[in-house]
Amino acid sequence: MKAVILAAGMGTRLGSSVPKPLTILKDGKNILDYQVEKISNFIPIDDIFIVTGYKKEMIMEKHPELLYIYNNEYDRTNTGKSLLRALDKINDDVLWLNGDVFFDKELISMLIKERKSCILVDNKKCGEEEVRYSINSDGYVSKISKEIESPEGEALGINLIRKTDLSVFKKHLNLIGNHDYFEKAVENMIIQNSINILPVNTNGLFCHEIDFMEDLEFVRNYLSKQGDC
Repeated sequence: MKAVILAAGMGTRLGSSVPKPLTILKDGKNILDYQVEKISNFIPIDDIFIVTGYKKEMIMEKHPELLYIYNNEYDRTNTGKSLLRALDKINDDVLWLNGDVFFDKELISMLIKERKSCILVDNKKCGEEEVRYSINSDGYVSKISKEIESPEGEALGINLIRKTDLSVFKKHLNLIGNHDYFEKAVENMIIQNSINILPVNTNGLFCHEIDFMEDLEFVRNYLSKQGDC
C-alpha cells in the first residue's frame, strides 16, 4: 500500500505565508509532521508520496526523507489533478488525504482494515464549505460533494482506493475539470461504473480539516487537552 498527501495548494483561506501543511499546531510540530508520523505507523516512509506545488522547497526541506511529486500547475488546478499526478506513478492500494487534516492515528488503521475502497466520514451537521456525502439502500456512498442538500454527514478528506478500483478512478480523474476536487471523480465512478465505496465512520475519534483560523484554534485546543498526541 502507498500513501499520498496532497500538499500543493496555496491555502489562502488560512492567511498564512507558508504552505498550509507546515502550519504549526503544538511544540513546533506542524500538520504534515503529525500526518507523516501517524501514517508511518502503518505504511513505510518509502511508500509515502507528497504532491507539492506552492513553495515546494519549504515542504521538501522539512521532510527530505519522503518521495515528492511536483504539480507545476498548482495555481491552475485543484486536488483532482494533483492526485492524478501521484496515481499515475502508482499501481497499488492507495491511502490518500488532504494536507490540512489532523486526525487520530487509529482512523488510519480503521480504513486499512476495510477490504473495499472507502472514505472516512463523520455524521455531523455540515457547513457550506464542507464536503458532504449520502448513502444508498445498501449502505454505500451514493453521492459526495458540497452540493448535497440532505447529507448523512461530512466526508473528512481521508480515503482509500483499492487496486481493483484504481484504473476506473484514474479514468475519472482524467475526465474531471482542472478546478474540480477529487471527490467529483469519486462520485462519477460510483454513478457511472457502480463502484462500491464504503463510508467508515470515525466513531468518536478526532478528525478535523483546517481551512480557517477557527479550525486551527479548534485543533490546537484539542491538542492542548490531549498531552502527547
